[in-house]
Amino acid sequence: MSEVQNQFTTRDVIALTGITPRQLQWWDERGIVVPSRQGHRRLYSMEDLAEVAVICELRRKGFSLQRVRKVMRFLQREFSKRLAETVSGASDYHLLTDGKTLYLETSPRQIVDILKNARQPMFSVCLSDTVRQVRAEIRAKKNNGNVTRSLRKAKQAS
Repeated sequence: MSEVQNQFTTRDVIALTGITPRQLQWWDERGIVVPSRQGHRRLYSMEDLAEVAVICELRRKGFSLQRVRKVMRFLQREFSKRLAETVSGASDYHLLTDGKTLYLETSPRQIVDILKNARQPMFSVCLSDTVRQVRAEIRAKKNNGNVTRSLRKAKQAS
């Protein structure tokens, strides 16, 4: 991996997020996360990778894929830019939902107010933490060469 890696292969994305190859392909086919192409290879940008990581986190929290699509459209409308660009600032962005309403907050006070006034259970995901975690894993694997080494081993085995 280069100092600032701009493109990730499908194998890199799988290794970094734990998603299955079929899920990744399905999300591409449905236009949820659409990577660039180099021949038949899918190449994911840092922004794509951040979105995959957030979607994986939302799915682990029990969000349906239909709900995930609504969240991603909501974030796109709110910020008019990609998720990784949005949450890269100094503020922590927290996504909260009761299943019907979406809240995107940066203020701990607002988050507490929403939780105190909620009439049903709320799901919460810190979008900033998810993106930071992916970036930290990329740095760690770059320093250890794990992704590159495991890719070489996989190619040698086939």
